[in-house]
Amino acid sequence: MQNENLPTEELKKFGIINEDLSFSKKLNADDIQKFLQGYTIVADNDKNRATFQLTENNTKLKVIFLERDKSLSEILEKSKEKIQYSETKAQYNVHDNRHSAQLGFSKQAFVFDKETSAVKELDLIKNAPELTKIVTERKNPEEVNQYKLELEKLKSFLQDKIDLYPEIAKRITNDLNIVSREIESVNSITTDEKQIAKENNSDVQLNVNDRDLYEDANRNREEQEEQSEEQEKSRKLRR
Repeated sequence: MQNENLPTEELKKFGIINEDLSFSKKLNADDIQKFLQGYTIVADNDKNRATFQLTENNTKLKVIFLERDKSLSEILEKSKEKIQYSETKAQYNVHDNRHSAQLGFSKQAFVFDKETSAVKELDLIKNAPELTKIVTERKNPEEVNQYKLELEKLKSFLQDKIDLYPEIAKRITNDLNIVSREIESVNSITTDEKQIAKENNSDVQLNVNDRDLYEDANRNREEQEEQSEEQEKSRKLRR
């Protein structure tokens, strides 16, 4: 890893470093260290997103511009009510040949944490198990159904792209397997909950509506009343 050969002009252009070659104050020490180790910096501005990554031993800057389907401010506000979903797509130049090299597409969920008042962004593929756990633990049927629908839409999207991108079909298949697994997890959880609810409902109906039980209980009550009357008569005779 080399730091002395950083692509300074490009880094200045995007405001990652200043004219004096110091890093932007928007980046903390941990952000800078990770960036120099190959991690990606993400910058959001309303519907626009840009990612920056150092490559080729820190001598080149890889920049990808993406466009979100919704305004970030709108997403963050609505996430306070329920989980929000958004898609981002890469915006390539017309003569850029990278179309076939990557999908340039991702799908995210935005989850509001009431305890910290912060919104967490989770990728439906990269953070799949964590997101499934969060959604199901919230025990909100509407959110669970919406999550399942978003997974199914993502699955359909990936299936359509396998033939279009044969050079990365293996990666797409791997992503497809992840999504399919989460759909199965959600289905198994919702099925178990429905079964429990059904069993609980059956118990209630049995206790209230079962004719034999009702007649047995009524018969026992009549027998107890007769015994009480007999005991009362016996007491009167003794007097």
